Amino acid sequence: MPIPTDHQLFELGDVVLQDGLTLRDAKLAYQTYGTLNDDKSNAVVYPTWYSGRHTDSEWLIGTDKALNPDELFIIVPNMLGNGLSSSPSNTPPPYDRARFPHVTFYDQVECQHKLVTEHFGIESLRLVTGWSMGAGQTYQWAVSHPEMVQRAAPFCGSSVTSQHNRVFLESITAALRADAAFAEGWYRELPEKGIRAFARVYAGWGFSQAFYWQEEWRRLGFSSLEDFLVGFWEGFWLDERDPNNLLAMAWTWWHGDVGNTPGFDGDTVKALNSIRCPLLSMPAEKDLYFPPEDEQWAAQHIPRGEVRVIPGVWGHFAGGGLCPEDTEFIDRGLRDVLAMDP
Repeated sequence: MPIPTDHQLFELGDVVLQDGLTLRDAKLAYQTYGTLNDDKSNAVVYPTWYSGRHTDSEWLIGTDKALNPDELFIIVPNMLGNGLSSSPSNTPPPYDRARFPHVTFYDQVECQHKLVTEHFGIESLRLVTGWSMGAGQTYQWAVSHPEMVQRAAPFCGSSVTSQHNRVFLESITAALRADAAFAEGWYRELPEKGIRAFARVYAGWGFSQAFYWQEEWRRLGFSSLEDFLVGFWEGFWLDERDPNNLLAMAWTWWHGDVGNTPGFDGDTVKALNSIRCPLLSMPAEKDLYFPPEDEQWAAQHIPRGEVRVIPGVWGHFAGGGLCPEDTEFIDRGLRDVLAMDP
């Protein structure tokens, strides 16, 4: 799939990041769906996920969905690092490629906050929602800007990246770096062997054991396990996804923790306690790196937190728009949370 070109760019200027470095002349790519009403009360922020672009999130937007563009103004900001917003692949020297500075979830949300408030003049958000790393940004929005977020609905993600999740991230990034062509991030040619290895490792985590046992990949049009591994997994990561961008976003994911928001001194529980809005978390029953237990732990520390587990065998990709039953579950949850009193 070609890299999208239909997005808009918001000029962020010079962004001082949490690690102390300055990302100069930074840009935030975004797309909107629907029309902002006169009192600017119908805005939704729906951040992207690991390597995802705004077009990859459109499956949850539609006139037949809770995220109805006839009623809501939906802003989909592309994460820094995803190749459309400022990223290793499109930043000029000296912070290009392997020198791209580290970006936290807090940094991501502060850039989005600037877009929402300065560009659109929005002071209140009807909802923030997102899948995977989009869920991490949803939690961050609720902690960083509780005065703005009326409702939150993270799905298949977490407020803090667990140790086991970090093992997953270490494995995929190690596979990528192991290709000699990667050249410590200064590659001249695409390190294809590393990307294919990255994809094979990822394949064991993205879907559950039961998904493979039941050969659910046949529902996606694949004729064998190997056909699925090559056609779906290798094909996905070889589709215009830059390795340095993948590593930059993996660093953001690895260091995810709302406790690192300024003012909380690394106290995740204290940060979760600060969330004011109703928050509906929807983890997948068999997600291997964002299991329901993690979300149940977080919800007990959120005053208005609730957990609804997406049933089934699709694992993390229950939140990816591939399984109609899972999509219906998520959409129903969004309808319910939008009906809640803020």
